[in-house]
Amino acid sequence: MEYKNYFNAIGISDAETLKRLEEIKQEYFFGEDRVYFDAGDDMGYIMDTGNFDARTEGMSYGMMLCVQLDMKEQFDRIWKWSKTYMYMTEGFNEGFFAWSCQTDGTKNAMGPAPDGEEYYALALFFASKRWGDGEGIFNYSHEAKEILSAMIHKGSPERPGAPMFNNENHQILFTPGSPFTDPSYHLPHFYEFFAKWAYEEDRPFFEEAARISREYLVKACHPVTGFSSEYAEFDGSPLKMPLPWTKDRHDWFYSDSYRTAANISLDYLWNQKDVGQLKACENIQKFLIDDLRNNNFHIYEVDGTVAGPDALHPIGLMATIAETAIVTGINDLSKEWLSALYNTPLRKGERRYYDNCLYFFAFLALSGNYRKYE
Repeated sequence: MEYKNYFNAIGISDAETLKRLEEIKQEYFFGEDRVYFDAGDDMGYIMDTGNFDARTEGMSYGMMLCVQLDMKEQFDRIWKWSKTYMYMTEGFNEGFFAWSCQTDGTKNAMGPAPDGEEYYALALFFASKRWGDGEGIFNYSHEAKEILSAMIHKGSPERPGAPMFNNENHQILFTPGSPFTDPSYHLPHFYEFFAKWAYEEDRPFFEEAARISREYLVKACHPVTGFSSEYAEFDGSPLKMPLPWTKDRHDWFYSDSYRTAANISLDYLWNQKDVGQLKACENIQKFLIDDLRNNNFHIYEVDGTVAGPDALHPIGLMATIAETAIVTGINDLSKEWLSALYNTPLRKGERRYYDNCLYFFAFLALSGNYRKYE
């Protein structure tokens, strides 16, 4: 397939774009404000600088970035750290990864977050295609298949625990066995690959999951704003139930939610399939353009009502909306979003981790460098 540099539309040459991409890579992985850190001779981790821990979200993101950028050494370091400290070999969550660890490897929790497993699996498959399989934990394709097998077969008589997908409706869950989902965890473009590369008996499940997730995203995104909630019911509506472990709200358009439009955009880039979910990208560009111009993003209800003060991750929000130019194409509105992304530096300070992850992925996609390896 052809990978387009969308920054050409705002007068940025391919050479300038590649130079900027190299600067982003250096700052993210090696600079003073990096989020990647070596650990010993052969391991490394991505740190959530706002919470001073390593999370499967960031670790798996880091691996996807590495395989896209041909950084095999850092990919293997992050993967070995993940398998050494985060992977659980026994108990209810055997076969999954602890979602949060201290940077010395001590587990902060014994529960997993399914978006981490999703990204681990596809990053490993892409590594297998780009670099070939190695031995042990570096037999990338085998490791990916094992992750996917656990995600759908946990909870069977042979495998105690709970799955990461609802085996009746094929939707990814917020946590194993939970009765609700997270719209930003729905990755139909990943499931398309899983349907080709998982263990043969698991492929039909992921083929159906890809179809279901696209249809789900239509329902999860508000018809006017394009916003999805952080956590949601299986019908796409914002989560109604109270959560026993937190007093925070998760039924609004907040940090997790920012990824949904970016996921829709990357799915369209790779697969060119629309069942109605693409409309959200046009809506979100329009709805937040005044806030972009005023440099003042807020916390919002899914209907667009301002629900709180300044957004915690404004650069990440801006970057994911810029990425929707892949869907909407080039017009005056999308050019404003593209210009905002290109002219905004990576975030600095303690909250830089999440913003810069979303920024990096958006820049990769828009520059034509977030690619499928088959």
